Amino acid sequence: MSEESSPQTPPPAAPSGGGKPAGSEKKLVAGILGILIGSLAIHKFYLGYTKEAVIHLVISIVTCGLFGWVVGLIEGILYLTKSDEEFVATYIEGRKPWF
Repeated sequence: MSEESSPQTPPPAAPSGGGKPAGSEKKLVAGILGILIGSLAIHKFYLGYTKEAVIHLVISIVTCGLFGWVVGLIEGILYLTKSDEEFVATYIEGRKPWF
């Protein structure tokens, strides 16, 4: 009788559901991009918000980067202060484009 089929061998452990939610790996990168180069709207392009990123970039050009920098800073801080679950629910699944 092989060891695999022996009654004393416990079944393999099921994977735990305690891992990070899908999409949470984007939180750190998007937050840092927003804080450091928010006026270029790279954080919005990174999250897939192309239309909003173009709007952000155009307004940033018109205001000499001031609007883009302020909004990027605020959004970067918001991204980094949310939990992984909140970030995914709000910006990945919920697709909330601004703040």
